[in-house]
Amino acid sequence: MGIVNVTPDSFSDGGRNFEASDACGHASRLLAEGAAIVDVGGESTRPFAEQVGQDEELRRVVPVIRGILERHPDAVVSVDTYKAEVARQALEAGAAIVNDVSACAFEPALLDVVASHKPGYVLMHSLGKPGTMQVDPRYSDVLSEVRTFFERGIRMLTGAGLPENRIVLDPGIGFGKTLEHNLTLLRGLGTFLDLGRPLLMGLSNKSFLGKLLGLEVHERGPATQVASALAQLAGARIHRVHQAAQAVQALTLAEAMRP
Repeated sequence: MGIVNVTPDSFSDGGRNFEASDACGHASRLLAEGAAIVDVGGESTRPFAEQVGQDEELRRVVPVIRGILERHPDAVVSVDTYKAEVARQALEAGAAIVNDVSACAFEPALLDVVASHKPGYVLMHSLGKPGTMQVDPRYSDVLSEVRTFFERGIRMLTGAGLPENRIVLDPGIGFGKTLEHNLTLLRGLGTFLDLGRPLLMGLSNKSFLGKLLGLEVHERGPATQVASALAQLAGARIHRVHQAAQAVQALTLAEAMRP
């Protein structure tokens, strides 16, 4: 899953693809490099990010989704949003997946949109909203609590009418977690496999790599590829990344070396 941030303030590439034409061009490059999905987002969800209004988010993402599909009619496009109306218009513009950091908690109407359109849906764990999630996050048992969250989320989504085979699980690395929380989740990915849904990992250039290895954002590419390959061997199946070509190489090598 290649990242297309149509934002001025994303932590890794904010502003780089803020214009629709640049964002579409970036999506084309990601697809050419082997991305199976392109994930278009119009609001940064980095820690302490400011919220973007609905109209502005629509202005950012809908033309990009349409532009990508005009260039690549067979592309699989995901929309990274927690807003019900943004998701609805994105799906009507041709997006096939909703990548939601909120699990329908920020705007409950999103559950109705998802149940009605039945897209792919990324159920992600987060502790609070982006503006506050990194203020002293605490868990009694992070693995157990995230698993319980997934179980409840699957019941909520299927109860609303979304087929279970549309759901992907994302433990939300960096979303309301300390370094140790993140590492505990990465060590324990097998805890989630018997839930029967694919795991998506968003490790690309994340701050836990910087804290663990002393790397600035622009230096985290190789560590991202290693972490993604290790997550693949631990059971992850979708990887949300900034650098598609390098990720494809790392994941291909991981599969070739799988015991």
